[in-house]
Amino acid sequence: MESVTSGKETVVLAYSGGLDTSCILVWLKEQGFDVICYMANVGQDDDFEAAREKAAKLGAKKFVLVDLRKEFVEEFIWAGVQANALYEDRYLMGTSFARPCIARGQVKVAQEEGANYVSHGATGKGNDQVRFELTYYALYPRVKVIAPWRMPEFFNRFKGRLDLFEYAKANNIPLPVTPKTPWSMDANLMHISYESGVLENPNHHAPSDIYQMTKDPAGSPDLPEKLEITFEKGMPIEVKNLNSGETKTDALELFLYLNEVGGRHGVGRIDIVENRFIGMKSRGIYETPGGTILYHAHLDIEAFTMDKELRKIKQALSIKFSEQVYQGFWYSPECEFTRHCITKSQEGVAGTVTLAIFKGQVQILGRMSPLSLYNEELVSMDVQGDYNPVDAGGFIKINALRLQEYRRLRQKQDKENPAK
Repeated sequence: MESVTSGKETVVLAYSGGLDTSCILVWLKEQGFDVICYMANVGQDDDFEAAREKAAKLGAKKFVLVDLRKEFVEEFIWAGVQANALYEDRYLMGTSFARPCIARGQVKVAQEEGANYVSHGATGKGNDQVRFELTYYALYPRVKVIAPWRMPEFFNRFKGRLDLFEYAKANNIPLPVTPKTPWSMDANLMHISYESGVLENPNHHAPSDIYQMTKDPAGSPDLPEKLEITFEKGMPIEVKNLNSGETKTDALELFLYLNEVGGRHGVGRIDIVENRFIGMKSRGIYETPGGTILYHAHLDIEAFTMDKELRKIKQALSIKFSEQVYQGFWYSPECEFTRHCITKSQEGVAGTVTLAIFKGQVQILGRMSPLSLYNEELVSMDVQGDYNPVDAGGFIKINALRLQEYRRLRQKQDKENPAK
């Protein structure tokens, strides 16, 4: 890292108020920087005022708190819902969607403050360093990035938490008053993720008290909760609880309410091993209650309203989109194109899905839509309608032609090579 000699440069630090970023704040000051602490509210359960006070005591030039919850839901989570986005078939990507939202806010602060530098506390082995920095460079090409956990002068000095504790004591950095859990955690309003520590052994069962968003399904209510979720252009616009009559239409309130319902019924827990972008496998445990409910509901209304050939293309785009988001390419031209195509595919995805939430499960009960491609008369076994069953014979014969030709070729090969 180039030293700051002629006049102080300003760096905007993605700050959490925890031990790591508090130590990074003081360390950046040692390097000669004025530090602006940037904190994004994406629904995590943090004490923002305590973080503000802590940053001020440690000498931050300024503390900026930005409430990004609404845009996180409307611009990022809803895009994931429209896409049915899943990384490697299981992960709903709560962290992956949050990072470009957070980093965009950080870039905006840096530009408003005239700062040439940004910094973060992501480790050198994880995905987040990539997600943060690809966003930085995409939105602020000339920015300079300080990533302490990739810098030998930092990681050789702080080889573990004990070194951080000693540095904190020496610099009057308040130490955590609660014991640290033997795993790391990242939370936002979409999910909570748990990894590292005792969870690094992929066969070590997760402790029963690890979960914070969801109840154990075994101890959840013994009666299902029925919901109606209404979609327009593939996005949820209303949730109605058929048990209580409660209704939510505001995007943020709607999503938080689904978290609440899903959480009390133990919905959305997964324990997986995934492939990090940088090449290693890692074990992660995730809770995504509201996202899981919306995934199942949207999948159902989409199948009900979308042409099958369009849906095949859209499914392929969903896989590509999930990879792009997971790998940090939200602001890439290819991801913009993929999102545009997925948004186009959702123009006719509208209607209401009825479902039951019970003991960790989401059960679809029914669906209706003014734009449905479902023709009850056409599909009925009791009504012939405009469909002539005789036509099916030609359809079958045309599709059987290639199978017959394949069989003919195999028989010829068997005669020519009887030993095989």
